[in-house]
Amino acid sequence: MATRILADVTASITELKANPVKVANSAYGEPVAILNRNEPAFYCVPVDAYEMMMDKLEDLELLSIAKDRETEETDSVTIDNL
Repeated sequence: MATRILADVTASITELKANPVKVANSAYGEPVAILNRNEPAFYCVPVDAYEMMMDKLEDLELLSIAKDRETEETDSVTIDNL
């Protein structure tokens, strides 16, 4: 069964166990696909990349909320009415 590997750098679980920091640093800040029997088992994602992914997911969620609210009725108010 062919599986897509979504990283430019791969390492085996054995390599990860032997020297996790070396494996993480080998991709220069990019994710590393960790393989188990030549199939991706998980991805080792650096902190900066993970934080960026979480920010983008939050942005997508907020965009979805904004689009849902875009069609809601609005009430006109003035500063004096508040």
